[in-house]
Amino acid sequence: MQRAFADGEDIHAVTASQVFGVPLPEVTTLQRSRAKAVNFGIVYGISAFSLAQNIHVYQNEAKEYIDTYLQKYSGVRKYMKDIVAQAKTDGYVTTLFGRRRPLPELKSANYNIRSFGERVALNTPIQGTAADVIKLAMVHVWQRLKREKLQAKLILQIHDELIVECPEAEADKVKAILAEEMENVVHYSVPLTADAKAGKSWSDAK
Repeated sequence: MQRAFADGEDIHAVTASQVFGVPLPEVTTLQRSRAKAVNFGIVYGISAFSLAQNIHVYQNEAKEYIDTYLQKYSGVRKYMKDIVAQAKTDGYVTTLFGRRRPLPELKSANYNIRSFGERVALNTPIQGTAADVIKLAMVHVWQRLKREKLQAKLILQIHDELIVECPEAEADKVKAILAEEMENVVHYSVPLTADAKAGKSWSDAK
């Protein structure tokens, strides 16, 4: 998985290739779509029942997708077990930046509440770290725009996107700043990539 990111490959297509046992160039749009649902669902502790509903397949087929995924990416299975066990010991989980989320749900006598706590334990270090990264990127972009005395203004964050308004004459420079600051905000074992686009509206820019 890390190699796929490092090589700039489509992670969902690579996952589909692994899960469905087909060469990467032969992965279909449907297979990629289902692999994408598995990629994102795994970190939420998705059940075979929920995955089956999401991608419109039988439950036993969805279970096979999850099982094959966890066999191919054994490090993900280990992470899932280790993070939940550590959370039960500590009573909390942290992001890679050290931000902590308490998880009293893990000690609940209620199975549903306890299961919710386990899903949060799985997801928070990932989703929470992503939130930390984008907020740090916002600070860096704002500082850079100010330092370079541009009229551009950072106006909005939407998930992993930053929206900047600027005069058309600044568009190319602002795009370069956004990509550079977002891609270099932190350095992990895999690259963070950012696409910067311009348009008269957010819809146009997408």
